[in-house]
Amino acid sequence: MKRMPSSFILVSLLVMLFLYLPVVILIGLSFNASTMGVAWKGFTFQWYEKLAMDRAILEATVNSVVIAFVSTGLALVLGVGTAIGLETRHGVQRAWVNMILLLPLVIPEILLGVSLLMVFVLCQVHLGFGTIIIGHMVFNLPLTIVIIRARLRKLDPAWEDSARDLGATSWDVLTRITLPLLRPAIWGAGLLGFTVSLDDFVVTFFVAGPGSTTLPLKVFSMIRTGMTPEVNALSAVMVVVSMLCVGLSWFLQQRSAPASSGSSYL
Repeated sequence: MKRMPSSFILVSLLVMLFLYLPVVILIGLSFNASTMGVAWKGFTFQWYEKLAMDRAILEATVNSVVIAFVSTGLALVLGVGTAIGLETRHGVQRAWVNMILLLPLVIPEILLGVSLLMVFVLCQVHLGFGTIIIGHMVFNLPLTIVIIRARLRKLDPAWEDSARDLGATSWDVLTRITLPLLRPAIWGAGLLGFTVSLDDFVVTFFVAGPGSTTLPLKVFSMIRTGMTPEVNALSAVMVVVSMLCVGLSWFLQQRSAPASSGSSYL
């Protein structure tokens, strides 16, 4: 195996340091006993204890988790069906549908939030949990479709063809062949969508209404009066949860269905 140049390793380490050093500092300061500043005054868990007893933060956490679960679940239901339909259909129309579905991923998020707000205002829709869920589905749906389609292109069509030759209906092929083989991608897309929804601020800021404060909105309201150790602790929790979800999503998407397992679906 050819050895990587030392310069490449050095550049990679510098990039990793640039990306993750602020996160490490943030997590470290969340255990600082000092009430302000970055001067180290000792190790403590008191800021996490205050978070656990803060009713407003707990309510915002519950709101964020519920919104993330609902928006991700709906995006998965629609996304899996859309991805399978796009992979089984061909023609000029598919290219246009692909472009339209991918637009939310390339449109600036602030523009997406303003556009959604204008649509809700014009349609006289009351801003609240429903509008946040719709807003999160807008960027979760194309993300789900991209991940599922990438998995679909790796599947061996011989499994589905063999099932049809043995007399399986289209529904049987979908439920006993396609969906089980897509399970790692579905879990991966769900975890990634859940993370993106849980951490979203810009779109949520525009489409949220009274009484629908999410965790990112709560963090924003807290830092407007200055950075406090509680903000550091809350941010550290969000960062760790997000990194775990993204890492698990990546791991699930890398899993490949073993050839021998196909017989259990027939």
